[in-house]
Amino acid sequence: MLKRLCAAVAVAMMPVAAMAAAPVQVMVLGTYHFGNPGLDVNNIKVDSVLTPERQRELAAVAKALAEFKPTHVMVEMQSNAPDFVVAEYTHFNDAMLASQANEIVQIGYRTAHLAGLKTVNGIDEQPKAGEPDYFPYDKVEAAAAKFGQTALLTGANAQITPWMKAFEAAQKSSSVAQLLVKMNAPGTPISGMAFYYDILPIGDANDQAGADLNAAWYLRNAKIFSKLMHVAKPGDRVLVVYGSGHGFWLRHFARETPGFVNVDVLPYLERAGVGIKP
Repeated sequence: MLKRLCAAVAVAMMPVAAMAAAPVQVMVLGTYHFGNPGLDVNNIKVDSVLTPERQRELAAVAKALAEFKPTHVMVEMQSNAPDFVVAEYTHFNDAMLASQANEIVQIGYRTAHLAGLKTVNGIDEQPKAGEPDYFPYDKVEAAAAKFGQTALLTGANAQITPWMKAFEAAQKSSSVAQLLVKMNAPGTPISGMAFYYDILPIGDANDQAGADLNAAWYLRNAKIFSKLMHVAKPGDRVLVVYGSGHGFWLRHFARETPGFVNVDVLPYLERAGVGIKP
């Protein structure tokens, strides 16, 4: 009798124990920059997302992402507030959607609002005074010129250009969801590591500029994911909306960090309707 009672108690307690040990599910959505700020080495010319048609498409994307049931939405914005809460989100409304062509607003805030979240977290990391540049591209250019490796750097960038041109042309016939599928598909030049590893040998034994850039880029993304870890609790479901170039490392950390799992964003985008626009 006692043995059966102990077994029954153990079974009853299993869901509680399972919930306590539940991993944090992280879904990374790599985006292109809707506002087209031109801050990257390679920049895509983006059509306006403020048109009625694009707004309908973005609403479909947010609805699909909300099906993930995120407990947190985290975006490419800095915040010094507790838990990196973004104050701007408290003012989110339709007027903001109609006037601000920014993926943080258009996808991050929109999805968080649809999911019923009271806060959005800004987990971006930028160097503070005295800290190294996280993307010292100028030093890579200088080293390439100094050591006769300019052709190597040019070749690394050249593989991205055709893909970007094709993406720009695809805007004429593709929905936002379909464009995001292109951004998040495995192995794309814009979100993979080929560029970074191609420039790895730039420099010499003493001035390892290519290696330094790779290390600094890893460091920035590691700090971004560390901030996510400070906020997320076991069982949370975190949607990360970030520039596509961060996708490789953020997904890497979600896959490899104990207590976290990576969730593929592509099925959710496909639900948003990735068909060609009429």
